[in-house]
Amino acid sequence: MSAETDHVEIPTRMLVHALIREDGTVDADELYTVANTLGMSDQQVRLCIKRLVSEGRFTHEGRGRKAELHATTDTKRALAPNADFLRHAFQQDAGLAPWDGVWHLAAFAVPESARTARDALRETLVHLGGAPLQGGLYVCANTWEPYVEEAAHRLGTHDALTLLTTTDLRKGDTQEPAELARRLWPLRETADRYSHLSRIARPRLARLTGPAELSSSALLTIAVELAAELTRAMEPDPLLPPQLLPRPWPGAQARELIAQCWAALHERDQGEARPALFRLYADITRETADRTAH
Repeated sequence: MSAETDHVEIPTRMLVHALIREDGTVDADELYTVANTLGMSDQQVRLCIKRLVSEGRFTHEGRGRKAELHATTDTKRALAPNADFLRHAFQQDAGLAPWDGVWHLAAFAVPESARTARDALRETLVHLGGAPLQGGLYVCANTWEPYVEEAAHRLGTHDALTLLTTTDLRKGDTQEPAELARRLWPLRETADRYSHLSRIARPRLARLTGPAELSSSALLTIAVELAAELTRAMEPDPLLPPQLLPRPWPGAQARELIAQCWAALHERDQGEARPALFRLYADITRETADRTAH
C-alpha cells in the first residue's frame, strides 16, 4: 500500500470523542459527514451514539443529523488529551527538556486480595513510561511522581507505594544509560509506530499545503486521522529523553510533520466552531516554536 492510499482505522467511539468541541458538544451532521468520509455507515454511528448515551457519557438532543450531543463533565475530564505529555514531547524534540541523569523508581507491594487495584497500578506505571526492573519495581526516565501518586490515591494503593530516585542504576552488568534504555524499553516497536505515523502524515501535509480547496468535512477528516495515529504512536511511548534514544529518532521526525500539519490546518481554519483538539495541538506546537525562537 502506498503512502498516498494509507488508510487510518478509526473506531467510531474515537471519532465521536475527537469531534467534541470546546463547549463539550458534538454536531451530529458533522459527525455523520466525517464518519461517511472515513467509510463508516450511518448505522454504525447511530449504534455508537446509543451506547454512549446509555453509558451516561453523553446526553442527546434532537434527531438524526439535526441532533447535538453533549459530553458529560466526567467524559470531558476523562477524554481531555494529556497536554502535559504532548507538550513535553515537543519540548524534548526542541532540546528544551534535557535529561538530568536521574532515574525515577516506583515500588509497590499490593496483596492478592487487591489484585484489580494492583493490576491497574501496574498498567498505569507502564502507561506513564515505566519499565519493569523486577516484580513490583518500575523505572522511568522522567519526573512522574505527581502522576503516580494521583493514580495510587485513586486506586487506594498509596500506602503500598514507595518512590525514590537514583543516578546509579545498574541491571546486571549494564550501567550505561542509553544501553539500559535499549534493554528496558521496546524502542524498535516504538520507532516503527512513528515511522508509520510519518507515512500517514506526509500525503496529508501535501494536501493541506497544496493549492486545492478543502471542504470543512475534509479538514475535519484529516484532523481526526492525524489525531488517531498520533495517539496510537504516543500512548505506548515512554518519552525517553533524546540522550537515551538512537539518532535520528523517528518520533522527533514524525512530530515535526504533525506540527506542520497542525499549522496548515490552523491556517485553513476559517474561525468556525472546531473540535477542541484543533486549538490544543496548534497551541502546543506554537508554544514550543516560540520558546525555541527565544
